[in-house]
Amino acid sequence: MPELPGTARWLWLSLAVILLDRFSKWQVTASLDLHERIALLPGLNLVLAHNTGAAFSLLRDAGGWQRWFFVLLGLAISAVLAVWMLRLPRSARWMACTLALILGGALGNLWDRLQWGYVVDFVDVHVAGWHWPAFNVADSAITIGAAMLIIGSFRKDSSKS
Repeated sequence: MPELPGTARWLWLSLAVILLDRFSKWQVTASLDLHERIALLPGLNLVLAHNTGAAFSLLRDAGGWQRWFFVLLGLAISAVLAVWMLRLPRSARWMACTLALILGGALGNLWDRLQWGYVVDFVDVHVAGWHWPAFNVADSAITIGAAMLIIGSFRKDSSKS
């Protein structure tokens, strides 16, 4: 098998995020009823939630148009990320990993919106009765990738890492 050009070899990470996201959502959907909670650890529950909005359920009650808006936005962002990643020099490992995580997360959530019209969330973190909005593997990959993007912007020569 020929070697992939440039940083395309990092697409395995995007695929791994998508597969882990799909598998985890399938398991939770098959095991829990909507809004059912299972305590895992103090401060951590599994809960089946359907998010028709964006991050933090933004626009969740917008009447349905938001599904296609977020699908188009997800497609556009994914295309930009893929082109950006493929144009990076082979030496830009940090940035390639960063973009691969964000791309995998974006495509994982995009898959949900196309299939069901909402994103399946299931990780419920809480402290002293306050609950962080439920999230999933794709959201986690996007968050880690975004944090890496910020960290990378402070690195001495981020184009080489």
